Amino acid sequence: MATPPDTGTNDLLSTLDAGVLTLTLNRPEARNAMSGAMNQALGEQLAWAELDPAVKCVVLTGAGRGFCAGGDVKGMADRGDGGGSAATLDEAIHRQRVNQRATAGRLHKMPKPTIAALPGAAAGAGFSLALACDLRIMARGAIMTTAFARVGFSGDYGGTYFLTQLVGSAKARELYYLSERVSAEEALALGLTNWVCEADELAARTAEIAARLAAGPTVAYRYMKENLNRAMVGEVDDCLDLEATHHVHCAATADHREAARAFVEKREPVFQGR
Repeated sequence: MATPPDTGTNDLLSTLDAGVLTLTLNRPEARNAMSGAMNQALGEQLAWAELDPAVKCVVLTGAGRGFCAGGDVKGMADRGDGGGSAATLDEAIHRQRVNQRATAGRLHKMPKPTIAALPGAAAGAGFSLALACDLRIMARGAIMTTAFARVGFSGDYGGTYFLTQLVGSAKARELYYLSERVSAEEALALGLTNWVCEADELAARTAEIAARLAAGPTVAYRYMKENLNRAMVGEVDDCLDLEATHHVHCAATADHREAARAFVEKREPVFQGR
């Protein structure tokens, strides 16, 4: 079995088990607020996971009682700045763009299923990271909030894009402008999370879902995810054409042939990712 590369920091923990890469944001004393080391390590881990065939599914979660509080606002206040250390404004903007694409962007675009497991609050950029994943599962006491307006920020890590796609423009504007807390039950009703469970069941329920995905048809998932992402912004004929190309490609895979045999034999298919 492949081993994830060393994260190089205790701010992010990484484990790979049976095809499931679990990345744990690990600053529980700060509600897992982002640090420079955490962001760099997260980008590196996701880049590796995207290309390594041993990784079938990625789970992003937080240590302790929170998911991610977003940017380290206390650290920004202590420094008296917006968190950037680049020499010029243009350099700070470029650095932010690169980091966002390496983290939220890769969670959304990488051709493998991604899950956010929320033991507690997902706020600000942490909220954006959760929405960047394909699926979300929340502990019953967890909450979501954009939080940006409360600290004088417009928002980052793709939250405006992901939230608008999930709930529509009017609701997204409400949640950004007012920064209200959204409970797990409200998030489920809005379509912001896929499942809600008791806190002591979160790890087991997440593992169950991730295991199902890791055992699934990886080639089909790759094209399924591209189809779904393109459908978010694409023109209908483009989506139809892309679906046709990917569907015919999947028909030629060993996984499809195995699934067809399993259907006839009334058993569960065993996918090999080929």
